[in-house]
Amino acid sequence: MATRPVWAEISLERLTHNFHLLEQAARSSSSGPAPALLAVVKANAYGHGVELCGPALAAAGARWLGVTSVDEGVALRPALGVLPGHLGGTRILVMSSLWQGEAGAVLDHGLTVQAWEPYQLAWLAEAAVQRDLPAGSVPVHVEIDTGMARQGVAPGSATGPLLAALLQDHFAPGSPLLLEGVMTHFSAPEVLDAPDTGEQTARFTRALEQVHSAGLRPRWLHAGNSTSVFDPRQRSAVAALAQRFGAEPMLRPGLALYGYPVRFAPSEPEPGAQAGLKPVLAWKTRITSLRELAPGEGAGYNSTFRAARPTRLALTPVGYADGLNRLLSNRGVMLVRGQRAPIAGRVSMDQTILDVTDIPGAAIGDEVVILGEQTCGDQAGDPGAERISAWEHADLCGTIPYEILCGIAGRVPRRVVD
Repeated sequence: MATRPVWAEISLERLTHNFHLLEQAARSSSSGPAPALLAVVKANAYGHGVELCGPALAAAGARWLGVTSVDEGVALRPALGVLPGHLGGTRILVMSSLWQGEAGAVLDHGLTVQAWEPYQLAWLAEAAVQRDLPAGSVPVHVEIDTGMARQGVAPGSATGPLLAALLQDHFAPGSPLLLEGVMTHFSAPEVLDAPDTGEQTARFTRALEQVHSAGLRPRWLHAGNSTSVFDPRQRSAVAALAQRFGAEPMLRPGLALYGYPVRFAPSEPEPGAQAGLKPVLAWKTRITSLRELAPGEGAGYNSTFRAARPTRLALTPVGYADGLNRLLSNRGVMLVRGQRAPIAGRVSMDQTILDVTDIPGAAIGDEVVILGEQTCGDQAGDPGAERISAWEHADLCGTIPYEILCGIAGRVPRRVVD
């Protein structure tokens, strides 16, 4: 049991609330079938703990969970309580496909892969033949590269034959592989009316026409992320495409599951439904030491903080080895007794100093909030609580909240609080 006073609190009630809020937003499509949701739990559920969040989302009704790798899928499968190889219950989609030697694990653990390279499909087919699996028994989701130049097979006149060959060579009658889904990934979904998204949708449509012309009828068609759930134009576009090609639409929310609204650019207002999202994670520590500084004395490496007045400093046992970004040095804050305490000096590997001069009564053992909310009485949820979000850290560090959350180190224990 971890006893060091640095921990992250995970609210599964909030996670479930966010999932149902996303479901409601997806159902608000103006026309066509409402998209299903693939809940993205890759990268340890964005740093929240996949062994906690995956089963909670499945219990809330998630039909699909998205992981990065076969390793992540194999680790998650037992927590879902579904027998290996069975397609019932909550499905697991491996979103970065498989590598050499992993095809057997995909089949033995009932995973579904997102694929685009001929060799990926060949590995799966070979493993299926070795297991004497029948035709059409191994579901695959083929990714179309519509502009990210990252994953996927590209459609279009110049590269269209690549997609056609992929379909003909690996999904012909008698193949153990089943084209269950076709998907793509938008490069700028958070930009309302982005030309890129329109162009990508057109390329995706051309790819679907090729799939249809090959006589294949995938069940699932999916694109988009959290942004797409809340943007009625993207949501409706995916639903309309699915309806046109006789498929079921699906969206893949990630960040919003964990309680963070999407920022649209340019500065248009966020859709109202996002206001109900609740952060799932709170990251905390405690004051472990206190000292006084006279004016002019320095603190931390290279004394980048110097006291301009009689100053009281508090030590916390959290640092960049825990995932606290070093760019927060002399810039970030933490919450002590419901007030903002500036970080004084550089964030060290295992420790960070706070200036608590203006926080009367700050004492050894006081709870300190790194991410989350706190009132003077430590009653989280109070409308008057002071808050620090991953967006605030991201803005100070010139990055995105995904990196802040995923960066919380494995040595920080995650504890369910409800």
